[in-house]
Amino acid sequence: MIIFHHPNQRAHDPKFFLSSGAAMPCPEHPSRIDALLAGVASLGLHAQAPADHGIGPIAAIHPQRYLTFLQTIHARWQHIPGASAEVIPNIHPANRTDGYPLSAVGQAGYHMTDTSCPISAQTWDAAYASAQTAIAGSEVLLQGARAAYALCRPPGHHAFGELAGGFCYLNNTAIAAQQLVLSGRKVAILDVDLHHGNGTQGIFYDRPDVLTVSIHAHPERYYPFFWGYPDERGLGAGEGANLNLCLPRGSADAAFLRELDQALQTITLWGADTLVLALGLDAFAGDPFAGLAVTTQGFAQIGRAVAALGLPVLIVQEGGYLCPELGENLAAVLHAFL
Repeated sequence: MIIFHHPNQRAHDPKFFLSSGAAMPCPEHPSRIDALLAGVASLGLHAQAPADHGIGPIAAIHPQRYLTFLQTIHARWQHIPGASAEVIPNIHPANRTDGYPLSAVGQAGYHMTDTSCPISAQTWDAAYASAQTAIAGSEVLLQGARAAYALCRPPGHHAFGELAGGFCYLNNTAIAAQQLVLSGRKVAILDVDLHHGNGTQGIFYDRPDVLTVSIHAHPERYYPFFWGYPDERGLGAGEGANLNLCLPRGSADAAFLRELDQALQTITLWGADTLVLALGLDAFAGDPFAGLAVTTQGFAQIGRAVAALGLPVLIVQEGGYLCPELGENLAAVLHAFL
């Protein structure tokens, strides 16, 4: 098991996000890194910094207009009289086929789906380092490694090609998967985060070359609300290459593992030769979001079931927020691959 993490990921330190109209402390805090590294260390493993593979692999998923926005919007925002310390939009287009404004306020609304992805002066550097961490994981799989873990923070699976959202700016999972596809791998993505990986689904929705499977709390009453329903199966050439397995709020190990069995059968029948596991640990019973009730032993079973596929696996960190068991839950999953 090869572990990657970049220290620049700590630089992004959002203070608040808006939830139900109220300003709340942001749970996507840099101290998540310490808890996750403690889980890694408990297995006798150590993280190494990734090499810088440049902007190319990121630009294979995210258009230049969006990357320019992420790099420049905070400085532009500060020129607005009375601007907030972090970029948080207050207006959004009805859809992204509407006009593209020159205004910093308008572009923030265009490129940010919600108020849970504030942008500070350090956000780009941290998101770039997070993406490089995932890219490094894909590279070692291409060199013959059987398993790698990319401790990516900020996470990525809510980021579409040109949209930040849900604490996510660059879609690390999609960037890594694309690197593997470009090198000839047949890739499946399995997302086990509490929340649907709507950005990942959106990026690959009309593509037949990447299978996207997500197990998550049903979105009819849970974030991201508008994506992640069972009837979303892909579009055009991508029809049939997307599977959403939705769980009622509060579902525990038995229900999650039943859906996992269906997910793994689908991946096997699809003929994947490489798996990217988008690992959210926020399905845990004690996670602050309290949406599902998976236990630490449940995460161990998830790890063992995925490892039993026998495929090269890149594990990309997605959600999972501060609670005493966060590192232990990560270790439970990683232990299956040792």
